[in-house]
Amino acid sequence: MVLICCVPSLYADLLNIDFEGLADGTAITNQFPGVVFSNATAVSAGASLNEVEFPPHSGTNVAFDLGGPIVLTFSSLALSFDGFFTYAASLTIAPFDQSNNPLPVVPSSFSNNFVSSGNPPNEELSASFAGGISRIVITGDQAGSSFTLDDVTINFAPQAANVPEPATLFLLSIGIALASLRVSRSKNIV
Repeated sequence: MVLICCVPSLYADLLNIDFEGLADGTAITNQFPGVVFSNATAVSAGASLNEVEFPPHSGTNVAFDLGGPIVLTFSSLALSFDGFFTYAASLTIAPFDQSNNPLPVVPSSFSNNFVSSGNPPNEELSASFAGGISRIVITGDQAGSSFTLDDVTINFAPQAANVPEPATLFLLSIGIALASLRVSRSKNIV
């Protein structure tokens, strides 16, 4: 008789967002589980996106900063954020910890990187913090209308998954011990 006991472990959740499936001009808010966007609108190549100067990293849709900095607020702490940016003004990614304290800012490499600027579009920028990030503020021009964001990856911090109470673990261990004893006795009888 073989007994297999599994103790629930911690897990991390990855959220990948490519903005495909959103109609051109859609306000991006809470369409994606675990994150709420502010000041973000989906724009599409062949519609309102100037894809010649601001090409998507993949697909046809991107997020556009409409009305000010794009803010991402996470429902649980994130360990890291990653995305691809094309911009007409230098960018900063400002992460904040769970107490709303600012963490080190991540700047863009160039003052702009749209296609005719001569700098490569779709710069990958990342922010991470082992203690967890509660929100991120992405700023180009303060008034907005200065950058696109595509192919976002958010790595959420591990969460405890249904960890049994100590009394349950105690009862489980007694059950395993009794089962082992019974198997042992039945071998001695034969």
